Amino acid sequence: MNSSLISPDDMWVLWGFIAVWAAVSIFLEQRYRWASAVSGAVIALGGAMLFTNVGVLPTESPVYDAVWTYVVPLAIPLLLFQINVRKIFKESGRLLLVFCISSVGTVIGSILAFFLFRHQIPYLDKIGGMISASYIGGGVNFAAMAAKFQTPGEYVSSTVVADNFMMALLFFILMGIPSLKWFQKRFPSACISDSGKNRAESYWKRKDMSLRDIAMNLGTAFAIVAVSVKAASFFKGLFPSDGGSVFIQFLSGILGDQFLLLTTLTLSATFAFPRYFQKLRGAQEIGTYLIYLFFVVIGIPADLRIILTNAPLLLAFVFVVAMTNLLVSLAAGKALRFRLEEILLACNAAVGGPTTAAAMAIGKGWRELVAPIMLVGTFGYLIGNYVGTFMGTWFASLL
Repeated sequence: MNSSLISPDDMWVLWGFIAVWAAVSIFLEQRYRWASAVSGAVIALGGAMLFTNVGVLPTESPVYDAVWTYVVPLAIPLLLFQINVRKIFKESGRLLLVFCISSVGTVIGSILAFFLFRHQIPYLDKIGGMISASYIGGGVNFAAMAAKFQTPGEYVSSTVVADNFMMALLFFILMGIPSLKWFQKRFPSACISDSGKNRAESYWKRKDMSLRDIAMNLGTAFAIVAVSVKAASFFKGLFPSDGGSVFIQFLSGILGDQFLLLTTLTLSATFAFPRYFQKLRGAQEIGTYLIYLFFVVIGIPADLRIILTNAPLLLAFVFVVAMTNLLVSLAAGKALRFRLEEILLACNAAVGGPTTAAAMAIGKGWRELVAPIMLVGTFGYLIGNYVGTFMGTWFASLL
């Protein structure tokens, strides 16, 4: 039963809140130095959490689903239009290694959390497989493992709530770490600069943009998304993921993934037609605003009341997995002398997926890492289901 002030079916009011709060977050980030230090992304996410937990916003609504289904896919190509593809492959080598290390952190954390809570949490073999896949890939891997292991619906819902809250908490931590002097002194960095200048305001200074730019940006983005969705659907039918050889399942995972195809098609287009995309103005601004809508939405489901009553142990479980991921990433990154921003983005991409990692890179001003972390993050979609299947099957044999 819905008890929030705004009904889940009150579409215009919910869209209005999401759009306005995203705008407020951007304004605060560019207007005040304290907000720039915190970042507009954290303000967007934290404010949404606050409004949910005081009873203003519902935790579920078709509006939120629409942001995931339509807004996020549109934002991805827009944020990649101005990227030099050759630099992506030059930069992604290091990030891919850090991401793999972060994925190992997820596996270690899942094993540790399983042995800590296997006698307290029912169906932990299934939940462990879901979280292992999700914290390497993303929501698509979570859903796939939930269906594969036939996890009871109430435990899927409770895990989603705990997972959303954990992601929000981890994003707060990841966004705050670069500002701490302890980390600045101990980790190399090429992007972090703490001058008195408001970096957000400087980066997003006013630029010339025409109606044609807006039309071509959105028209191209819509076309790429449409082709990606149709192509992914076609390949899923051609290479079903629920049967056949490992090679067939691998092809299904690569060609049937909408976000992987979306990224690949965009990068292919920018490589094939560099002059066309270099002439477009405003793609990054439009894409970033759409990402802020997403940040508001991911903060909304983190309902503390549900977590405290139904999922405290699940919250502890995902906390152990996420924190182990972060600690392993930091420790290995320090030993291998990776840059702090690379480590944090790889951790973000593993736990939250490529979209949230790209949003973090934009929010922190790490412009050169936006495309590489998107590319590396989508790699997690490919391997997440395999890791989740192995972990869930192994955990089941231990119960």
